[in-house]
Amino acid sequence: MDRQERWQYLKIESVPLTVAIIGGSVAGLTAAIELRSLGCHVEVFERSATEMKSRGGGIVLQQNVIDWFSGTLGLPIDQVSTRTDFLRYFDRDSKVVSNRTKVWHNTSWSTLHRTLLAAFGNDNYRTGAVAVDIEQDEYEAVVTFEDGSICSADLVIFADGISSVGRARLSPQTHPEYAGYIGWRGTVEESLLTPATLAALADSMSYYVGENTHIILYPIPGPDGQLRVGERLMNFVWYRNIPAGDHYTSMVTDRKGRISSVSVPAGEVKQEFVDQVRIDAELLLPKVASEVVVKTAQPYIQIMQDTIAGRMAYGRVALIGDAAFASRPHAAAWTAKAVSDGLALAEHLEKSQFDVKEALANWEPAQLEIGRNLFNRVREMGARSQFENSWVPGDPAFDFGLFGPDI
Repeated sequence: MDRQERWQYLKIESVPLTVAIIGGSVAGLTAAIELRSLGCHVEVFERSATEMKSRGGGIVLQQNVIDWFSGTLGLPIDQVSTRTDFLRYFDRDSKVVSNRTKVWHNTSWSTLHRTLLAAFGNDNYRTGAVAVDIEQDEYEAVVTFEDGSICSADLVIFADGISSVGRARLSPQTHPEYAGYIGWRGTVEESLLTPATLAALADSMSYYVGENTHIILYPIPGPDGQLRVGERLMNFVWYRNIPAGDHYTSMVTDRKGRISSVSVPAGEVKQEFVDQVRIDAELLLPKVASEVVVKTAQPYIQIMQDTIAGRMAYGRVALIGDAAFASRPHAAAWTAKAVSDGLALAEHLEKSQFDVKEALANWEPAQLEIGRNLFNRVREMGARSQFENSWVPGDPAFDFGLFGPDI
């Protein structure tokens, strides 16, 4: 069936909308599942040719994500997440200096993606599909792929992350800006930790705040979704100031000589920097945190940078998630923002009776405002924690939230 025949078939079958989603990670799959539930014909195109591996370790689940999982997917959140009951701060000697009750549900990128893909299925999930261009007219949008193939649809959604092809084509003046620091990230099996360290970290979202640095640690599901204490992974992000320059460039150049603009994946960070971060951890962090860093087999680097799009809607094309806004993870809310983008878009499409241009025009303003507010908040959190040293342990201004602290 060629493109025109398929198009006519879908119209005859009374499909309200044909949708092509570029990017098969969390944002793309959430939007795909929601739009399909409204009767749309949805195809997802993922650039990775093989099974997608973990891209970022831990994810804190905000309430909108939890509600959607429980409602739309009918999946109790405790089946795909760990739970922490306290927000705990340690001092340099591993003594608790602040500890208050605060429940969070935490998962891993792998667990979340595996769950979403199982819900969407593989029939309309295309791997190895590298989008290179987007064109549109009054009636359809057409995506061109690296192999020369094309896909036309009533609506194209770019959910392809911080290096979005859609954003590059539609908003070429928008570029990521380096924030002046990186995040060392990684996970270690809880079974490898000493009993004292595991006991200190197992039930909490844990922080250490030092001069021009901080680290966060929390448990996430094990490699195969294990949720029992001792079988899970302990996840960490350690923020360190690295000014732009030769040293920074060397750090973000992988073992094959490729300079990264987003992250240096696990196993590709040059050994000299892996060795040094372990030495630095023992020198600068409390024992309860340094043990996690030192015992992580393959720590990796996330580059802290800011990307903010002036628009999210372009005719029949939408940008969602990190394709529109990408910044630092201090509020643990960018996954929630991506989910919010997709769910709100589906809601406006249904309200407009699937009039794409009307829906996108009504959808964009609120999502832009949410993105800008979150963007400004995490920049302030980064400035206070990494440069101004005005973060006092226990300060509720640093609590997670999509719309503000604990909101």
